[in-house]
Amino acid sequence: MISIETFVFNPYQENTYILHDEQRNCIIIDPGMHNPMEEQKLKSFIETHTLTPTLLLNTHCHIDHVLGNRFVFDEWGLKPQFHEGEVPVLVAVQNYAPQMGIRYDVSPIPDTFLTEHDTVQLGNHELTLIFAPGHSPAHLCFYSAAFGFLIGGDVLFRNSIGRTDLPGGDHDTLLANISTKIYTLPDDTVVYPGHGPSTTIALEKNTNPYIRG
Repeated sequence: MISIETFVFNPYQENTYILHDEQRNCIIIDPGMHNPMEEQKLKSFIETHTLTPTLLLNTHCHIDHVLGNRFVFDEWGLKPQFHEGEVPVLVAVQNYAPQMGIRYDVSPIPDTFLTEHDTVQLGNHELTLIFAPGHSPAHLCFYSAAFGFLIGGDVLFRNSIGRTDLPGGDHDTLLANISTKIYTLPDDTVVYPGHGPSTTIALEKNTNPYIRG
C-alpha cells in the first residue's frame, strides 16, 4: 500500500508530497519548504512515522517546487531526480530568487536524469513516468496504476491547467499532453496536483473549462 501525505508550503501555496509504504520507505516529491518552520514540519513527519527517505523527485524545476531540494540533500543525502530538460529551469532559479525576495539554497544537480521511459520504485511498488511538457519544458508526472493515483505537478489542476506563459511553456503542447497522456488514464484515477485540491480524471474530463475529455 502507498499512503500519500500532502504539505502546503511557501508563498505559492505549493503541494509537497510524501509517499510512503508499509515498510516505511518514503519518496519526497517537489519539496517546497522555504523557511526553517516548513523544513521542520516535513522533517518531523518523517521522524514521527520513522520513515526512511529513498528518493527525491521533482516533477519540474520551477522555484516553488525546488526550494527544499538542498534541505532534503543535507538531511538525507538525496539528490533530486528529474528530466534533463529541466536543468535550465533549475539553474535560472538561483538568478531570480533573490529578486523575488525568496530564500533559496541552491539545489544539487542530479548525477543521472529520469527519462519518460523510466520507472521509480517505492519499496516493492512501482511508479511509471509520464512525460507531459507544456507548463515547463520537460515536466514529468508519476503514476501508480496499482493504486490509481497520479502525482501531476503543474499539468492539470481541479478545473484548471498549468500556466504556459513562463519560459519553456507552450499552451498547445500542454493541452495535447493532457488529452493524449493524462485523460487516457482510468476515470477514477486521483490526481494530486502541484497546487490546490486533488481531483479525478473523470471530473476534469467532464468539467474542466480549458480542456474536456
